[in-house]
Amino acid sequence: MSPRCFTLPAPAKLNLCLKITGRRANGYHNLQTVFQIISLQDRIRFESANDFEIETKLLNVSSAGFDAAFKIDTEDNLIFKAAKALAEYTGTPLHGRLILEKTLPMGAGLGGGSSDAATALLGLNALWGLNLTTSELLPIASALGADVPVFLVGKSAWAEGIGDELTPVSLPHRYYVVIQPNCFISTTEIFSHSQLTRDSSPITIARFLKVGSGNDCEAVARKLYPEVDRALVWLYQFGPAKMTGTGSCVFLDFSSKEEAEKVRKAVPVEWTAFVTEGLNDSPLLAAVANLQ
Repeated sequence: MSPRCFTLPAPAKLNLCLKITGRRANGYHNLQTVFQIISLQDRIRFESANDFEIETKLLNVSSAGFDAAFKIDTEDNLIFKAAKALAEYTGTPLHGRLILEKTLPMGAGLGGGSSDAATALLGLNALWGLNLTTSELLPIASALGADVPVFLVGKSAWAEGIGDELTPVSLPHRYYVVIQPNCFISTTEIFSHSQLTRDSSPITIARFLKVGSGNDCEAVARKLYPEVDRALVWLYQFGPAKMTGTGSCVFLDFSSKEEAEKVRKAVPVEWTAFVTEGLNDSPLLAAVANLQ
């Protein structure tokens, strides 16, 4: 019997590197990136209902950025898209009440919308009693967006292709200081920019794990968004800070939570900052397993 009421996490991610190695005829870019699952998360509550409804509660999220990126109560909402795709794939009537507790900032490179979509797929799979496997859900996830599969699989991973060809990797246990500048970045704007590097030499997983790598989107973002540049310059005094994905957030890793908290407390008050833990396994996996 399927559960009638439960809550699941939707964790964020950091891109520890982002290489653009080419561009396809359809306009999509070939990428190499490392997805690090982190402990910061949204949460979605699933309840049985005859009709379908999505309610959103904003927790420490800029409403302006949220409205611009998430388009609440419209068909552009990724949770709605996930639910509709799953219903159409399985022939199931669209039903249930979903309450999203939104903590992750939008346009920040943390994958919040993609993670919400993956959690919606797994949650509705349980709520509707479909019993689809992860492999069966993956094509739906891929169609929703390149970042959705990594959250569905629930493992920190090396990714290639358009970011959807995943190889799970075991990353060293680290804590991250993440700073969110006061700006919203459009992924489309970054990837369509004429000065974006699109011909980086490919690297291997082994090389990344040994010496690391950078983010090819960072230079364009710093030019277009001075706030991102300022945050990177400030954080770089403590170590080699990076921007995550194509979003506005910048980060730096530390070996201990205490070290990370010390830096977070020094962050200028004009920026939002937090400390989060790197995870190799998503808490979503355990939460879904507990529903069985």
